[in-house]
Amino acid sequence: MVEPPNAKEFLETILSNEQARPPGSEQAAIDNQTMSALLNLLGKKHTIVILHQFATGAGPLRFSELEEVVDIAPNTLSNRLEELTEVGLLTRKAYNEIPPRVEYNATEKAQDLAPVFWYLGVWTERHDLEPVSAADRRR
Repeated sequence: MVEPPNAKEFLETILSNEQARPPGSEQAAIDNQTMSALLNLLGKKHTIVILHQFATGAGPLRFSELEEVVDIAPNTLSNRLEELTEVGLLTRKAYNEIPPRVEYNATEKAQDLAPVFWYLGVWTERHDLEPVSAADRRR
């Protein structure tokens, strides 16, 4: 797996703890709200798969290209793209053409997630998840 260009900077920031906020501070509360909102968004069905396409790819993607890659219902894809655009992770550009053409592009915020996906990829190369049985799911 090829390391993304900003992975070292990402890791250095995490290890240096430069961005740490004192517990109970106003900035820590804001950071917690942002993290909560991000995790809620990422927890929605297919959001991570869609965002992964942008965070690790290059250039804009059309709706139809995404639809082929992520294999989800068009209305769900449309909703997720709208949500990702609203929070500033994607930009949407519609062209005045026939047939209509719309392209989505990752913003800098989304591109900054590339090392997160890279590290998750490294983790998956090192570890397997244990299969969950039906009985375990009911607990």
